[in-house]
Amino acid sequence: MPQAVSRDPIYRRRRYSAELIEQCVRWYVTYRLSYRDLTAMMAEREMTVSHTTIMRWVRHYVPEYERRWSRFSKPTHPSWRMDETSVSVGGRWNYLYRAVDRNGKSVHSLLREDRTIGAAQDFFRQAVKVPGSVWPEKINLDGNAASHLGLRLLGDEDSRWRSVTVRARRYLNNVVEQDHRAIKQRSRSMLGLKSFHTAAVTFSGIELAHRIRKRQFTLAYERQGRPLSLKDLWDHALSGKSSSDGLATSPPPLMHQISRSRAQLRATQARNGVVRYRRRMHFGQSLYLQVMPTGRRYWHYRYRFEGRQKQLSLGRYPYVPVESAWARRHAARHFLEAGVDPAGQKEALRRINADGV
Repeated sequence: MPQAVSRDPIYRRRRYSAELIEQCVRWYVTYRLSYRDLTAMMAEREMTVSHTTIMRWVRHYVPEYERRWSRFSKPTHPSWRMDETSVSVGGRWNYLYRAVDRNGKSVHSLLREDRTIGAAQDFFRQAVKVPGSVWPEKINLDGNAASHLGLRLLGDEDSRWRSVTVRARRYLNNVVEQDHRAIKQRSRSMLGLKSFHTAAVTFSGIELAHRIRKRQFTLAYERQGRPLSLKDLWDHALSGKSSSDGLATSPPPLMHQISRSRAQLRATQARNGVVRYRRRMHFGQSLYLQVMPTGRRYWHYRYRFEGRQKQLSLGRYPYVPVESAWARRHAARHFLEAGVDPAGQKEALRRINADGV
């Protein structure tokens, strides 16, 4: 009886081989190729692949590849240079926030639709959570007032931001300005990014390839005095298997590994329009968005009071936007600092309003 070919769970039920998928995604984020260029190159290898299929591979697998590479990230320097550059998405100008350290090593990047205070704050919140990123001691900014104000207001959320030295020296940002070139040159060969989500995933993949080029990972880039090929590095980083070269020693992450019966059950529920599980979208500082099976989304804040773990409902999205959710979270935090349970305070106010009515 023939045995099933063992493969990574993320490639389960895929028509094409894992090697072909990884090669197309790797080439697209690394070299100045379009989807149609890759289609023509695969045709020379007698492989018929549509350019839209490669696009879906990029959207689906780049976040997974980025997570697996992040296991080998090297720490960056605590002195950052932060700047934003404009990119076109769907015919409109969007802004790619980027930061590098004093040595030119990439720290983080984030695509946003505007240059507001909230956009800058989202970038800094995510930058300190990147694997290998240390808490900054100095940050050099450009002349955008929203970035300066957003960084100053972050001190109300976390006192560690108040100890960060903020500078606005133009010549110090030459490092990140020059580093923009690699991203801008790679995006020129694209025929145009239509979707914001696709653009965000694509730029994150380009940033990953740029970090690999700058050797920001703990993998061995040489073997017996000879440089390893890019394919060898990707194979070791994505597999995570131990080898005699010491290239990768950590096991592969347990992502997307669900049993066959459970997958069939979820597929049946999806066809019937019923999904029996919830999802959480974490925003940091114990604030998360609970996505219900019906599609409704609710803000929740998890905290500890008198040794017990509790959670506080902050309202329903989008009636309560992100800024309001953060404001309510800060208000609840003030109650905790005063020794008052915010959930009990909310219940007391509800009873007073009910009695008044």
